[in-house]
Amino acid sequence: MKKTLFLFAISFAILGCKNEKSEEKPVVETQEVAINYQTFGDKITDENVLTKNEMMEKYKSLKPGDTLNVKFAATVKDVCQKKGCWMNLEMGDAETMVRFKDYGFFMPKDIAGKEVIVNGKAYVEEMSVEDQRHYAEDGGKSADEIATITEPKRTLAFEADGVLIPEEEKQ
Repeated sequence: MKKTLFLFAISFAILGCKNEKSEEKPVVETQEVAINYQTFGDKITDENVLTKNEMMEKYKSLKPGDTLNVKFAATVKDVCQKKGCWMNLEMGDAETMVRFKDYGFFMPKDIAGKEVIVNGKAYVEEMSVEDQRHYAEDGGKSADEIATITEPKRTLAFEADGVLIPEEEKQ
């Protein structure tokens, strides 16, 4: 019996003194950050939103007369400074002219540089010289800049039925 207890004690001591290093893996916690939005127009969500690059791929496949219901995010380049009745979104080398369904809502005039989410219909159009000049005037362009507009141009257009603008964080 003494031999059994002795062997048991030695094996317990050997296992207890084993110099085994256990790697501790850092615990990575993910935390969802809720973003609060100002909503304009119809109530929309920030789910299933295309990037501006994905949206540009969609625009490339559109011909005048085609429409596509879509939701995407992009940065505001400029806004109508008279009423906020349109905005241009940066799309890499291009821009998208966004107007609002039935002129049912308008944008704040100070959102240039903010990323917004728009929901609605994408299409391409041939914009007349007169319309281009009208929008340039509303955008605050100079008379000289407006005078340089002399030809119709193919434009990426969007009729938004809803827009989300991230609210500023309060500190």
